[in-house]
Amino acid sequence: MTFRSLCVLGLGYIGLPTASTFATHGLKVIGVDTNPKIVNGLKNGQVHIFENGLNELVHKALNTGNLTVKSHPDHADAFIIAVPTPFKDGKKADLDFVISAAESIVPFLRKGNLVILESTSPPRTTVEVVAPILEKSGLHAGSDFFLAYSPERVLPGQILKELVENARIIGGVDRGSSEAGRNLYKVFVKGEIFLTDATTAEMVKLMENTYRDINIAAANEFARLADRFQVDIWEAIALANRHPRVKVLNPGPGVGGHCISVDPWFLVEAAPDAAKLIRSAREVNDSQPEYIVDFIQRKTGSLKNKQITALGLAYKADVDDLRESPAIDVALLLKKAGALVTVFEPYKTSFDIDGISTSTVLNESIKYAEVIVLLVNHQQFKSLVPTEMAKITPAHVVVDTVHGWDRSDWEEAGFKYFRSGDGKN
Repeated sequence: MTFRSLCVLGLGYIGLPTASTFATHGLKVIGVDTNPKIVNGLKNGQVHIFENGLNELVHKALNTGNLTVKSHPDHADAFIIAVPTPFKDGKKADLDFVISAAESIVPFLRKGNLVILESTSPPRTTVEVVAPILEKSGLHAGSDFFLAYSPERVLPGQILKELVENARIIGGVDRGSSEAGRNLYKVFVKGEIFLTDATTAEMVKLMENTYRDINIAAANEFARLADRFQVDIWEAIALANRHPRVKVLNPGPGVGGHCISVDPWFLVEAAPDAAKLIRSAREVNDSQPEYIVDFIQRKTGSLKNKQITALGLAYKADVDDLRESPAIDVALLLKKAGALVTVFEPYKTSFDIDGISTSTVLNESIKYAEVIVLLVNHQQFKSLVPTEMAKITPAHVVVDTVHGWDRSDWEEAGFKYFRSGDGKN
């Protein structure tokens, strides 16, 4: 089975790289997004996402003529749904985008087509939500058209590399659908391709991120305990990890991004009685921004009218992805506590937070600061020279929430240095 044309619905962090990669491997690809700003921007060569190598890849795909961008689907041999699955009230999965995308495919669905859902979804979404919608076409999943779930498993900052090299899981509603999915992805995937059923594939995606979330929750709890027991958690982690079967992760201001901070809740929603550990881990990580703000207040005194500059808003280092970022939560909680907050995010300088000042350059952001808080371990922040910082800011206090700075360097430059999780110092 050979696929010559493809329609990708959703041109975000996964959809755009996927569409562009297929296009540069010879398929005729229609990239679809309902956001007119994204569609018009891409038609004019403007890539709305920062990702290593993506700008060049998108332009190559557009220049070959294999990638076209539209606001609605069209006929194709295969369809990939790569739209967001955000939260709605009560930490429930909002499948509205998935439902809308599936409905938009129905008028164009033909016998022999393949439809793949890539959006992270609760178990049984493919068979109980997507399949019934597509079958409104009068065709039946598995017999008339192929239907599968194949989760993205890539890391922001390395998306293009991992899209090609990572193992790919394809879960079909039947064996033929799994094999059809393999035929499509093997166009560019160099990693091993594993076939299973749709619900198992959905479960695997959620398990991967939930496993990481639970381990981060353990690290964050260790950091809180270290504060209480007058232990430096970073020293303790380094020593614990000398054990050959131990790998404690690093604590921080919380967990963000559209995967680890979201996916576990889908399991809690689907089976609340059986997901008690998962819920507890989520509650620990969701409450970490509050713990960080409390730590800042304990170390620096009242936050009322205190000029605080927060460095970093992204959910992880060296990316522009702000989705579910705990750094944003910290900034908002500081504001709620009465602080006068300024933020600087070098990868997205135009981002606005209600009631919080934003700066487009570092020097401006710290010009009036009393306290500087490091929330994201961007390389630009790690390489700051404390003696130079002392020349351009009146701040005499720095708070490091991610172990990005060296205590002695900052103290020698005249700053008071506080690091969350370091109860020893």
